[in-house]
Amino acid sequence: MAETLRPRPKVGDVIEIPTSAGLGYAQYTHEHRDPPTYGSLLRILPSVFRTRPASLAALVQQQEAFLCFFPLRTACRRGLVQIAGNELIPSWAQRFPVFRTGVAGPSGHVNRWFLWDGTRETPIADLTPEIVALPVLTGVWNDTLLAERIAAGWRPPE
Repeated sequence: MAETLRPRPKVGDVIEIPTSAGLGYAQYTHEHRDPPTYGSLLRILPSVFRTRPASLAALVQQQEAFLCFFPLRTACRRGLVQIAGNELIPSWAQRFPVFRTGVAGPSGHVNRWFLWDGTRETPIADLTPEIVALPVLTGVWNDTLLAERIAAGWRPPE
């Protein structure tokens, strides 16, 4: 779908993010409104491009590099990111994900882990391989951090 200049993003929108390494892309999948409000959830797609890919539909079918919350409406309104088009969200990304999150001790090592479903946290005793495979809750990122992480090829810690 062609680029749109509408300032209000819609679920399914493919977002173009300028970075120092080229153009990064994300897909807007959910809006989190339960207090505390995290805002727009983005699937950050792998790779950085010199120019916009010919097929955004093929791009969004790739497994995401990571997920993050982002103030998308504000970033669109300020021209920090651009809506490149709108595509169907892949079946595996249509439900709101369960995230893993933890509380770090003084050493920086996470001592207590939780699962978060967008509404509540559930403590867990052990990190199983299935839990380690879940996305990490990283909070809400601004445009600078998001662009830096995309340019660096960042991936969440395991």
